[in-house]
Amino acid sequence: MDLSQSIEPNSAQVNAEDFLSGARTVTITSVEAGTSEQPVFIHTREFEGRTWRPSKTMRRVLVEAWGKDSSVYVGRRARLYRNPDVKFGGAAVGGIQIEALSNIDKPLSVALMVTRGKRAPFVVQPLPDAAPQRDWLAELEQTEGDIDLISALGKAAKQAGAHPSIMAKLTAAYQEAKGNS
Repeated sequence: MDLSQSIEPNSAQVNAEDFLSGARTVTITSVEAGTSEQPVFIHTREFEGRTWRPSKTMRRVLVEAWGKDSSVYVGRRARLYRNPDVKFGGAAVGGIQIEALSNIDKPLSVALMVTRGKRAPFVVQPLPDAAPQRDWLAELEQTEGDIDLISALGKAAKQAGAHPSIMAKLTAAYQEAKGNS
């Protein structure tokens, strides 16, 4: 049984806990002004109904990579991950960081504040501009009900940020295969 869905936080925002199972690639659908505490809300295809609210540090990376005009961000992709070493108030609480971005030609190094008065390079890798297209449902048909193959396909689809409707069908197929075994 895959317990990862049972531990997902119930929230209006994307949280570091959403990345406990690994990095995920997201496609930006819109960017809007947020609150005074979290001034930027980024909507993604993969987290429909929830917003990624990047930290100031990650907003600096986005501006360095893609510029200050957020309207150009729509359609671009980011690979996000949970860094357990991210600190808040001096305690390591974990946070969402950018691993890779589309629309950059080469690795991007940005000098970011690590502690007061100390900077360190933060490197973001290039991500292919277009998401590779994969027919998850066609691949599901080819599993012929094999629970191990369905499980592996589901994990790959989740890592790739497959649409929630695809994930629901893969989960249902897994549950059905589990019931048949």
